[in-house]
Amino acid sequence: MGRPKKTEKQLTSVELELMNIIWRTPSCTVRDVVEALPKERALAYTSVATMMKILEDKGVLTIKKQEKTHLFFPNLSRERYEMMSLRHMTDKVFQGNPSTLILRLLDDAELTPEELKLIRKTIEARVRR
Repeated sequence: MGRPKKTEKQLTSVELELMNIIWRTPSCTVRDVVEALPKERALAYTSVATMMKILEDKGVLTIKKQEKTHLFFPNLSRERYEMMSLRHMTDKVFQGNPSTLILRLLDDAELTPEELKLIRKTIEARVRR
């Protein structure tokens, strides 16, 4: 098995939907993903299999054959994808200005006092560095 391909591209909405299921487990099959989809989300087994093969081609997943089954393992962690997505959004939407992104989030989000306290604590720790 070769080295995973590096992906810096944003996932499509369907790819992200499948990855949100895949990230919940260390490995899974196509059937596992199909069964984890919401009941109102009628994606055929073959459609899910095709999308997972595309994700493998992009380097996001690794496929390992185990007897008659193919197991899929994520090469890209949720945390890494979140960081890539924020970097993409900062560059493309907020013209490279992360403070504008943060201010917009603070303006728009309904944060609890606990969440605000955590944000303050994180900012204070960064300022002290």
